[in-house]
Amino acid sequence: MKLILTQEVGGLGTPGDVVDVAAGYGRNYLLPRGFAMPWTRGAEKQVDLIKRARSAREIRTLEDAQAVAAQLERLTVRMRRRAGTNGRLFGSVGPADIAAAVREAGGPELDRRKIIVPDPIKSAGSHRVQVRLHPEVSAAVNIEITAG
Repeated sequence: MKLILTQEVGGLGTPGDVVDVAAGYGRNYLLPRGFAMPWTRGAEKQVDLIKRARSAREIRTLEDAQAVAAQLERLTVRMRRRAGTNGRLFGSVGPADIAAAVREAGGPELDRRKIIVPDPIKSAGSHRVQVRLHPEVSAAVNIEITAG
């Protein structure tokens, strides 16, 4: 099944890419969530518009991304979560929680989809997570989770 991506999908592509995926994956996951649209000759013309808009945004924000990366590297985010006696959290800390905590700590507004947490954070202590700000720029954020 041929689709045009409208949003970035990890391991598949970026907006404007024409991808060939399994029919079930496209029909049951990508299309209902709005990550892609069906490929047609008319839609092929929209690919150029999507790619031009994306490249204009990226070129314009490269310097901004580097400035935000420097700001994030200096920032230490502190979070209080309920935890057991051994420091294990009740629940976990995910990308949406991290984005909200960065905003509360005086940092920039981050898209939760750009925050890379390889394994859910389930223990109190100090952690580092990556934030992909731009295809060429990523930053590491220090997160300190205390039991409370």
